[in-house]
Amino acid sequence: MSHINLPDDFRTNILMLVRWLHIIGGITWIGLLYFFNLVNVPFMQELDATTKGKVLPSLMTRALWWFRHASVFTVLAGLAFWGNIVSVDARNSGSSSGVPMASFFLIWTIAWALMYACLIPGRGPLNRGPVLAVIYTVIVLAASWLFLHFNDHGWESNQLLAIGIGGGIGWMMMLNVWGVIWRAQKKIIKWTADNAANGTAIPEKAKYLARQTFLTSRASFFLSFPLLFLMGASSHYPMFGK
Repeated sequence: MSHINLPDDFRTNILMLVRWLHIIGGITWIGLLYFFNLVNVPFMQELDATTKGKVLPSLMTRALWWFRHASVFTVLAGLAFWGNIVSVDARNSGSSSGVPMASFFLIWTIAWALMYACLIPGRGPLNRGPVLAVIYTVIVLAASWLFLHFNDHGWESNQLLAIGIGGGIGWMMMLNVWGVIWRAQKKIIKWTADNAANGTAIPEKAKYLARQTFLTSRASFFLSFPLLFLMGASSHYPMFGK
């Protein structure tokens, strides 16, 4: 026990707590994202309509509750941790943290809006995964370049920049959860439950929403890979800044 020396200053312990909670939330969120894409989607395709009507409402209601709340928990904890990094970098250089924070929310929110706009038609080339993958890749690369461009003053650390991009992807993924997936799925769950209980016909719009949800979830699945790489790179792979 004489070799254990726990930090006794408040700031160090709070930052460690926030980072720990961020990791726990991220495991819950990304774990469910992987479950949906790797397990649930192919499993649901094997079920007949009657069985799906019994399984889907109960399963998805529970899973999506954890999914959407874990996304918010993860992002808020991550922003708290990153905000401290931005503040320290700015203070050490005598600069302001306003540009990194403002550019983060502006650039990544606009990037998400552009990606969502591509989903709205729901037909033609924009209804094909490979086409959307190319468009989304261009959008993410452009957003990353813009973030680096507006935060190229020489004082920004690798942690600030790597998390600024990886966290920006996470911000878009959270918007996917609440702005697309949950908004569509709660309608599909209700229609499916009504169909199983009362024989009520499922609206034709359900196919459009199900396809939109699938494409969004699959996009988030692939976006999670660069996100996780950049989270690790922030501390272990100096590729940006000083």
